[in-house]
Amino acid sequence: MRTPGGWAVPAGLIALGLVPVVAGVLRVGNLPGEAAHGVPLALHVTASPLYTVLGAFQFAPRFRRRRRGWHRVAGRVLVVAGLVSALSAVWMTLFAPLPPRDEGLLTAFRLVFGTLMAVALVRGFAAIRRRDVRRHRAWMTRAYALGLGAGTQAFTLGLWEAAAGAPDAFARALLQAAAWMINLAVAEWGIRRSAPHPAGLVRPHGDLHPVADPELGHQAGDVTLDRAE
Repeated sequence: MRTPGGWAVPAGLIALGLVPVVAGVLRVGNLPGEAAHGVPLALHVTASPLYTVLGAFQFAPRFRRRRRGWHRVAGRVLVVAGLVSALSAVWMTLFAPLPPRDEGLLTAFRLVFGTLMAVALVRGFAAIRRRDVRRHRAWMTRAYALGLGAGTQAFTLGLWEAAAGAPDAFARALLQAAAWMINLAVAEWGIRRSAPHPAGLVRPHGDLHPVADPELGHQAGDVTLDRAE
């Protein structure tokens, strides 16, 4: 997850994530009366800010290189926080009472993207267990992009409302899905931008080779890449 600009990218990510974080904190004051609904919501609004803020520091290469032990510990916390955030969102989508405008297509989108975030976290964790750093970074970047979907939705919905007024349920669902897709597109661009040059140690079709990456430190000589999927 190499990023230019030092602390500019982490700061921007935190700022983007603050929008849903603030909304979630305000919503805690109006938790549903039933504990079955309140507990998942409380878990979601607790895990999501932790995931947003802690995850942003993983996009600061110099900070990671100087604190490799911190990176590993924070990574484990991120997996847990991210899974709690994604799975609690899926649970609430399935079982909590929803406003009429959130039913139908938007429910389907939330289930799809929430599940994709959980899958990306599991695959990222599995990759680092195999010492496959390249795929670990890629899957964790995708998971983080999906986790920031609510922040981007504030812009897609806000721009629509400024230009055309409040969207109907169908348009609202598409605008929220567009935010997740925008984040994934940016993540894929970043993943491809930071990938090893095909003329280097990793060939275009992902043949097995060691990764010569100064950011990996002592891991560099141990990492091999599986054949590209």
